[in-house]
Amino acid sequence: MTVPVPAAQLAGKADTSKAAVASEVDNACSPLIAGFIGSMFMVFGSLGVGWLAPASELRRLPLFIWMRTEGVGVALSIVLLAIGGMLLVRAWLRLGQRVRVWGIEARKATLQAVVAWGLPMMFTVPLFSRDVYAYIGQGRLMVEGINPYENGISALPNYFQLGADKQWTEAPVPYGQVFLWIEQFVVWATNVQPEASVMLFRLVAAVGVVLCIVYVPKLAELHGVNPHRALWLTAANPLFLTNFIASVHNDALMIGLALAGLYYCATRRVILGIVLVTLSISVKPITVVFLPFIGLLWAGKGASWPRRFVFWFFTAALSLGLLYALSLVNGYGFGWINGLSAPGSVAIWYAPVGLIGLAVGSIANVLGLDGAVFAKAVYDAGKVLMVAAVAWLIFRGDYDRIMRRLTLAFAAIVLLAPMIQSWYVVWLIPLFAVTGIRNDWQVKALYFVVSFFMVYAISDQLDVFPYLQSEDLGLALLLARIAAAVIAIFFAIYLIFMDPKTKGLFRTKDQAFLRPII
Repeated sequence: MTVPVPAAQLAGKADTSKAAVASEVDNACSPLIAGFIGSMFMVFGSLGVGWLAPASELRRLPLFIWMRTEGVGVALSIVLLAIGGMLLVRAWLRLGQRVRVWGIEARKATLQAVVAWGLPMMFTVPLFSRDVYAYIGQGRLMVEGINPYENGISALPNYFQLGADKQWTEAPVPYGQVFLWIEQFVVWATNVQPEASVMLFRLVAAVGVVLCIVYVPKLAELHGVNPHRALWLTAANPLFLTNFIASVHNDALMIGLALAGLYYCATRRVILGIVLVTLSISVKPITVVFLPFIGLLWAGKGASWPRRFVFWFFTAALSLGLLYALSLVNGYGFGWINGLSAPGSVAIWYAPVGLIGLAVGSIANVLGLDGAVFAKAVYDAGKVLMVAAVAWLIFRGDYDRIMRRLTLAFAAIVLLAPMIQSWYVVWLIPLFAVTGIRNDWQVKALYFVVSFFMVYAISDQLDVFPYLQSEDLGLALLLARIAAAVIAIFFAIYLIFMDPKTKGLFRTKDQAFLRPII
């Protein structure tokens, strides 16, 4: 039974007295400070185990040398990174718990959290991914006039000094034309200086973060969802901040442009919306799946099938026409299509399809069969199921649920792939938030997902000095990852089962910590 709330609180604007406004949030300072401390821990931890290019001048500084090559320094870095990341999770959960009324003050607290927690991350050594160094290498290809859709970074002299992952050395670029130009500009402006390039790419990611902050509440209001709670679920979310700022992923700009485009399409400014979504596609082409649903929005409620097909054609023609025009400018055409499969052909154990494929492949190997063939069959079946699910959601469903259908289609693409990265999950969070995440098992599922991927990210990619031997406190790469995982897992166990403030959030039957959404 919902606890009665005074009318002044429900209105949010009816009573402007300080007492009424202050009652919306119970002292947000504590979680804000805790999250800031966690973010600062990550900054200092990144000095020892964040990703640095081999050519980085930071490697010559005494502090970096000690934190990256001495066992004690690496151990301290791991502890700071693991505790800092999980402190952010707890601070995010506690901030949500402090909100009585999801009104203007809750929005203010959320924005303060984004600044207090996200700003320090602007100065971390890249964490949890080294894709930003691939961006630098691809930008250098552009500057030197080498077609990045036909050549990997290995076409460059001394390419290994750029710090990109080995999978990118031979792989063609899977990004669209606009992001290629961004890469080219960054490398040209910084003359391939790694730290300056990383900072410029972070500023690009910050543009995507700002777009999400602006358009998530607007889209939520269109769906009758509380915009301030949707903003907290999205922008203050530690997965959102770490993947888009600390990890410097171009997905921030991709999803920011896509959300802006969806908003304008939903408010009958369809041409502008399609242009923005097309720019999103030209950053990372996965958002091409938005186009069929935009066509349905454009066709209008109650549209006949012939009308739907006409507006699907208009949507595709406008978007593909713009992409074609962009391709004529750089002369590289639609080469990104060939690069789409380059980084995504790997399976991972926590992806449902990946787990099944790995299990089937292992069983086949035990039986003396070619396990790779059977695993591939599972992955191909997942792709077929993915296409079927997306097609079903395009052709079936209510007009009023188009945005939710789009969200589920995007989720199918992520969940039915053999590889799921944490930043893939961040694609989905704003879409689910604006179409409604109920304050029951749905939000609990989000809490578990955020906790899991933070634990995994903390232990997955650490740049540990390769010559740090096991006798130096046992911190070789494998043991370093195990140490990070153990710290993060114990912190997560504490949050879920022991912390008197947060454990109720993860329990199905315990509603004491769940306030009604006002």
